[in-house]
Amino acid sequence: MGEEREDPQKLKRIAAAAYDYENDPRWADYWSNILIPPHLASCSDVVDHFKRKFYQRYIDNDLVVESMPLNKLSQSAKSSASSSTSSSAVNDGVRPRNAGSASRNSGASAAAGSNRTSMRWDRQTLQFSVNAWVFIVAVLAIFPLVPRSLSYRAYRLSFVGIACSSLYSLYALYGRPSAWNLQTLQVYFQSIIATKDFIYLIYCLIFVTSHLFLKFALIPVLCRTLEHIAKFLRRNFNHSTLYRKYLEDPCVWVESNTTTINILSSHVEIGLGFLLIVSLFSWQRNIIQTFMYWQLLKLMYHAPVSAGYHQSVWVKIGRTVNPLVQRYAPFLSAPVSAIQRWWFR
Repeated sequence: MGEEREDPQKLKRIAAAAYDYENDPRWADYWSNILIPPHLASCSDVVDHFKRKFYQRYIDNDLVVESMPLNKLSQSAKSSASSSTSSSAVNDGVRPRNAGSASRNSGASAAAGSNRTSMRWDRQTLQFSVNAWVFIVAVLAIFPLVPRSLSYRAYRLSFVGIACSSLYSLYALYGRPSAWNLQTLQVYFQSIIATKDFIYLIYCLIFVTSHLFLKFALIPVLCRTLEHIAKFLRRNFNHSTLYRKYLEDPCVWVESNTTTINILSSHVEIGLGFLLIVSLFSWQRNIIQTFMYWQLLKLMYHAPVSAGYHQSVWVKIGRTVNPLVQRYAPFLSAPVSAIQRWWFR
């Protein structure tokens, strides 16, 4: 019996090693955001370690990933350097006639690598530019001394900017559907529907098409742009004097308080849902928009990228509301139970 039981962590490590990372677009984006020296990026041990961390984050949270000791990193770097040196020496000694073709091939591969790097850099720079522009416009929309007409235009432009940024990010990571039939579109949307970019795309489309002017709705937009701006500045301008003097402390604060920022966004998003219900009793009511937004809140509750934050907020709301309903309005227990069944479905 003891031999039949295998260590669950061993099974999880086997599953993590067998996972197809190359066909998962999230892995390419995850690997491009890791800051490690170039000589370590080619070490198989380092790559396997970060693959396990990726698997733990996106696939199986119960997988235990041990930290990689520094001496193992140095040994991996030395072994990769020595293997590359020995292989180059063997190639130089055994095949001297192919030196020219080898140099041409290496030049071509280096050019291809530089092209991939430049494409990645262009995509990140474009996203940073759009997010920085949206942040400035959103602050202008929220600022109380700005004229109402200008504030309303800035309000709508903020949502348009984030919608375009999210749509471009979805296209860059997942491409477009391979065919335009119903089955292919269904598979494609199932792959992107739980992503943060898709959620923010729908969020922005709901409010940019609404007649309501809720500055409160710009808080999640500001939180999202702050995260992107801080990450980009720390990655690309950490050696700049201007960055170190004025921007390093705010960027470090944003990256170290990401959980707090996401919880704030969750509170605002849920609060907006109740505000839309209240707006149904005004002349600006929009039943379809309210229904779509609550469908989006349901998606946020179940999507892995936002489930933890939204579920914690709803637990707090339940602890406060349920005793009041049972004490003062027991006739609402049946409707609340029906809503909960729809919500958890």
